[in-house]
Amino acid sequence: MSEQNFFPEGLSADASRRYYARAVLERAMQSGAILEAPAVLCDADLSLTVALGEMQGIIPRDEVVYEREGSGKDIAVITRVGKTVCFCVQGFFTGADGRPRALLSRRAAQKRCAEEYLAKLRPGDVIPAKVTHMEQFGAFCDVGCGIISLLSVDAVSVSRIAHPRDRFFEGMQILAAVRQVDKESGRLYLSHKELLGTWLENAAQFSAGETVRGIVRSIEDYGIFVELTPNLAGLAERREGVLVGQSAAVYIKSILPDRMKIKLSLIDICHAQMPRRALTYFIRGGHIDTWVYSPPGCKKTVETDFSVPRADRLP
Repeated sequence: MSEQNFFPEGLSADASRRYYARAVLERAMQSGAILEAPAVLCDADLSLTVALGEMQGIIPRDEVVYEREGSGKDIAVITRVGKTVCFCVQGFFTGADGRPRALLSRRAAQKRCAEEYLAKLRPGDVIPAKVTHMEQFGAFCDVGCGIISLLSVDAVSVSRIAHPRDRFFEGMQILAAVRQVDKESGRLYLSHKELLGTWLENAAQFSAGETVRGIVRSIEDYGIFVELTPNLAGLAERREGVLVGQSAAVYIKSILPDRMKIKLSLIDICHAQMPRRALTYFIRGGHIDTWVYSPPGCKKTVETDFSVPRADRLP
């Protein structure tokens, strides 16, 4: 079997390919290679039709989703239409119209990904992922061949957000760190904030005396927290009429590493919401054992120890 890289669906070199000659499909069947193409139809039997160019491919209902316990939900099949899907070629047959068809299995591709790639990951490994959909409690991410892992909202960034859509959009390519591995189910749980820089790395982008743009993230009795970067926020004085999500111009009064604080003065508010910030990754691969966010000498230590399982894991 050939060496295989396992990408989130739509991110492999084949993702934009729209034509597979039969000879290519036959070689893929012999080698066990994982290919990708768009699903264009889900029929009444919940089988997927995949556009291969020279011929159509069929993924039977039971071959769409790899589930260790029981079969996948119908919605997991229906929602593949119009999207790129991965698959292994299982064989060929003649359709009712007399035309050749390729018999495909997404399940086989996912099973191989789970056993050869995901099963070898450990907490602290940094991997590519793609955001597939979001709920208030977190973002669901494709970590390989359409296999989904959860990134909880509190692990997206140090600067707190109300919803993952404040940071991501569906289809967005991101990096993530494996936070926990459930050995019984094989599921991965992800984190993200550790890749966005420490307090010092983010604070180094600013200087006292500057006026910069930020996003209002929370309003408390004692002040307004304004996000300067996804992993850095400062505190400004309260002002009436300010709303969470608004863009703010703030004057940086002081930067205090020993207290891990930035003092701000609110200059102006833009009543339109600020566009989503582009993400800057300070860690782009490899493995993290322990990540320390707080500056050296700071009384408060903020860190992530990837050897310690999270107790608040979501199902």
